[in-house]
Amino acid sequence: MTRARRRGAAGAAALTALLVGGVAGCTDDGNGAGPPASSAASRATEVWESATAEAGRGLEEFTRGLDVRDDVSLGTPTVPADGRASVEVTVRNTDDSARSFLVQVDFRDADGDLVDVALVTVDDVPAGGSAQATARGTHDLSFDARPEVARAVRY
Repeated sequence: MTRARRRGAAGAAALTALLVGGVAGCTDDGNGAGPPASSAASRATEVWESATAEAGRGLEEFTRGLDVRDDVSLGTPTVPADGRASVEVTVRNTDDSARSFLVQVDFRDADGDLVDVALVTVDDVPAGGSAQATARGTHDLSFDARPEVARAVRY
């Protein structure tokens, strides 16, 4: 399990513990032994805010690990006779175990307008290694299209 996944799991466990503990601490058994209502509400608010912040930090760290556009490079695009643009996609696995990648390549015209989109998967890239695949457009283009990595996810 990667560090980001461990932290995400720890954040989820902390959130659960805080919420359960906060709710348990806010109860009154009816005999006046519980905390005053205003104190209980204040404590519940503090617990909620703390748990929400911790969950947010864990989720942010986890999703940051998913966005790996910086680990993807594109070759020189080609538009063969069939008119469907293609480009070589190289992914670099910076994780400590084998991973697969899903890459979205957007093809844009000279004005920067989106004209085609291609998705490519690159499976089982070894830890610290690189692998290649070809992203091929789905529409006939009568001009050279400029490719860019729109999204890349490592899983």
